[in-house]
Amino acid sequence: MVKLRLRRKGRIHHPVYDIVAVDSKARRDGAFLERLGYYDPNTSPTTISVDHDRAIYWLSVGAQPTDVTEKLLSYDGVLLRRAMSFKDKPLEEINEAVEKHRKNVHDRYFRQKDKRSQRKAAKIAAEKKAKEKAAEGAE
Repeated sequence: MVKLRLRRKGRIHHPVYDIVAVDSKARRDGAFLERLGYYDPNTSPTTISVDHDRAIYWLSVGAQPTDVTEKLLSYDGVLLRRAMSFKDKPLEEINEAVEKHRKNVHDRYFRQKDKRSQRKAAKIAAEKKAKEKAAEGAE
């Protein structure tokens, strides 16, 4: 069985991954059939680059993406492009929908990043306030 999965590259503590089509019995960094793109989690936002045509080809011949690879293909718009091509949509409409999807994913990333920083700041402020109350109560 062919799988679409990640192949680790890069330095120690600084991984970069290739998205590859590989036989499911092969080792993680072993021989692969085709390199479809790459994923760099060290940038902000993370960099995902996939050859959409080749990824759709491998999916159409029965390759199974791993959970992480499926998420990456979804973020990059490969799965949306594939679904819309099944519905015989025109190429312009597909490209427009994929670009809109990518923009939504990009915006969602920064919204969630802002929410995380706000929650962290609120938690620090609450801890500081609790310490001040405890110091006043001890006096």
